[in-house]
Amino acid sequence: MQSLLSRTKPVQVQADNLRRSPPTAVVERWHDQCLLVCMLVYKLVFKCVQMLRGRCAGSWQRTLTKELSMSSIDRRTLLKLMGLIGATAAMPFSVARAADNPLVVGFIYVGARDDFGYNQAHAEAAAIIKTLPNVVVIEEENVPETVAVQKSMEAMIRQDGATLIFPTSFGYFDPHVIKMAERFPDVHFAHCGGLWTEGVHPTNAGSFFGYIDEGQYLNGVVAGFASKTKKLGFIAAKPVPQVLRNINAFTLGARSVDPEITTTVIFTGDWSLPIKEAEAANSLIDQSCDVLTCHVDGPKVIVETAEKRGAMTCGYHADQSALAPNGYLTGAEWNWETPYRAHVAASQAGQPMINFLRGGLKEGFVKTSPYGPLVSDEAKARADAVKAEMLAGGYSIFRGPLKDNQGNEVIAAGTALGQTDVVLESMDYLVEGVRGQI
Repeated sequence: MQSLLSRTKPVQVQADNLRRSPPTAVVERWHDQCLLVCMLVYKLVFKCVQMLRGRCAGSWQRTLTKELSMSSIDRRTLLKLMGLIGATAAMPFSVARAADNPLVVGFIYVGARDDFGYNQAHAEAAAIIKTLPNVVVIEEENVPETVAVQKSMEAMIRQDGATLIFPTSFGYFDPHVIKMAERFPDVHFAHCGGLWTEGVHPTNAGSFFGYIDEGQYLNGVVAGFASKTKKLGFIAAKPVPQVLRNINAFTLGARSVDPEITTTVIFTGDWSLPIKEAEAANSLIDQSCDVLTCHVDGPKVIVETAEKRGAMTCGYHADQSALAPNGYLTGAEWNWETPYRAHVAASQAGQPMINFLRGGLKEGFVKTSPYGPLVSDEAKARADAVKAEMLAGGYSIFRGPLKDNQGNEVIAAGTALGQTDVVLESMDYLVEGVRGQI
């Protein structure tokens, strides 16, 4: 349009022509023609945008023919419309979107939304976010931790207009979230996993996570009372800090009941490998581990395998009690609704990105599953007492003296690390009592 106008010669108007008043009918015809052109341009641009986004089924030729066949115009309506378009065009893009459109929020899952685990916990919270006023939720599941997630994020931004995206899997962050945040500085990327670092990563990205090791510690307390063999089993995906923190918390909880209890850990190598998870569960049960727990995306296979073999389980991510009505003891569950609401509220209010967000039982980021039929009154009393201290904010899981399973002191005597202590975010050891290697 600009190049066309630049090639048009200015019209030379004689002075006496300016003094003449053209007939009213001519003015109205000219006015109508101008309005028709404006409306045509607006509609054609809108149709072209739709076609580019893959949402327009008709061709532009049919659209043009249809619009050119118009014989009458509601000038009052069109004037209002063009006035609104002009006012919107003059506004900053973000302000114009806020005035006319709801907040579009994207959720990306590495697995299926009904996996009885990590992805289901996120999807359940996303379903709650869908009910919030002036919010539109879009979701995509089974997106691997590869360049595929970059394509998913870009599609949500360009095609759906998302301005807040929750990439929920640990491996999405580096390099994928970082790259997309750099490319789209007006979009907020709230990553679940706890990797964002001030001064290193883009300010429109951030991380949120929950202190679910509190739930795993309580799992350990209950498992410690329930175990007859004093051998517990833990099936984990990868030895990243969050996973190691859960293994260690579970073990420390059990050993607070009986210091002779041990936890044998098996790493499967990835977040969702059902066959390996079933094999690991059977292997641990064959080694006399009578209570199992895990940190994989979908605990379903592990819980079902343990139930068939007569072993007990402590759940993780979501409530799996329906899968093991006999052997399910309790579980550590996420409550992602809490951080999701915080990010949505900040985006709707036009506030800066929340770069670092954390919470545990006290803050409502995590919760525990109901007790199963095999949990004794003594176990309930001990676990409830510890949970009450956690809710009050006065319980330290990781306190010295504490050694790793190689005999090295990792926390000195007299030192008690709080949940917000950043050193726990880089945990790289297994505590004494854990059988396994990183």
